[in-house]
Amino acid sequence: MIRILKQGEIPDAEILARTLPQTAVADTVAEILAAVRAEGDAALRRFCAQFDGGAPESLRVTEAEMEEGLAAVEPELRDVLERAAENIRAFHRRQVRNSFLVNETPGVLVGQKVLPIERVGLCVPGGAAPLASTVLMDAIPAKLAGCRMLVMVTPAGADGKISPAVLTAAHIAGVDQIFKLGGAQAIAALAYGTESVPRVDKIVGPGGAFVSEAKRQVYGQVSIDMIAGPSEILVVADAGSDARCVAADLLSQAEHDRMASAVLVTDSPALAKAVQREIETQLAALPRQDIARESIEKNGKIILTADIPAAIQIANALAPEHLELCVDAPFDYLDAVKNAGSVFLGRSCPEALGDYFAGVNHTLPTSGTARFSSPLSVDDFVHKMQFTYYTEDALRAVSADVAAFARAEKLDGHARSVLVRTEEGTR
Repeated sequence: MIRILKQGEIPDAEILARTLPQTAVADTVAEILAAVRAEGDAALRRFCAQFDGGAPESLRVTEAEMEEGLAAVEPELRDVLERAAENIRAFHRRQVRNSFLVNETPGVLVGQKVLPIERVGLCVPGGAAPLASTVLMDAIPAKLAGCRMLVMVTPAGADGKISPAVLTAAHIAGVDQIFKLGGAQAIAALAYGTESVPRVDKIVGPGGAFVSEAKRQVYGQVSIDMIAGPSEILVVADAGSDARCVAADLLSQAEHDRMASAVLVTDSPALAKAVQREIETQLAALPRQDIARESIEKNGKIILTADIPAAIQIANALAPEHLELCVDAPFDYLDAVKNAGSVFLGRSCPEALGDYFAGVNHTLPTSGTARFSSPLSVDDFVHKMQFTYYTEDALRAVSADVAAFARAEKLDGHARSVLVRTEEGTR
């Protein structure tokens, strides 16, 4: 049963405590990375046989497999995926940055070019929960940024095939190549390249402990989006909230994995008790009951506060991945929220809207990193290059200032590189 904790009666450290996974996989991941780097496709096939139950005849999804997958998707689901994709495009299109040029001083030009990252790898979970939504969330911003090549990796199921919904989402989003790979070996293939898999410049997308550790270890060889921790939701709710809805929202994240965190912060003791009971009722009917129950009992909690502003303070301290404001006049509190990956406002806005359909991105900072990082966006798929141009007269006008600055830092060579181009430098 989920715990109820009252602020002021227990230490703040317990209120704000977060249980993070402890996994000793670094050495194993390092061995997998080294093997793929040295042996290429041979290592990939060996790891597919070891971890996925068999090596596919072709690591890359063929045109025939893609056509089969597209044909297998029900028209109704394809329509949903298309409409979700358009919502995601509409939201992320507003994030596109433009290059700029500044010419405010005669003879001086400075500017910035915004350039797409050429090749991006998309890591998409498969297995028991193939995430077609992740394909859309990761690929669409990359396409809007102008990335030339999108390479997707996702493990095949026991039948050696990839989920038709995942293939359809990839088709809709414009993914260029798809490989039947998962785990640390997929990250290695993207980071180093093999005979079949092209090397990429950046890897994005979620995964389990092996994927996260592999991304950590290849960072520097390639860029990555973030190190994703367990899924999180924090619901701030007042007495007017429906316990059934709050419980359902908490369980929507608890069912992700056993380390997921579901937290309710409320000023209503009656709501706290009602949600505690409702969680038990709904757990009994949840297909992923075992996973959700372990998550709720290990990491879930209900925190009682004096009022809603105090609840917002707790939310800011925890900086959750998902934050729901199930309160009267939720916009009155939005400016008070400082740290959260994605905020859902009002009683008719469950977090699942953001996972699938609203258009906001669902690849979000976890484990409190929303204090300093952001949701996946078009910005993650570009890099910026700045440039400078001075005419001879413009350089002469500032040469003494630059030289003085350089000499203050004891870097006379810097000063000379400016002065040698001016009359002062020829004396």
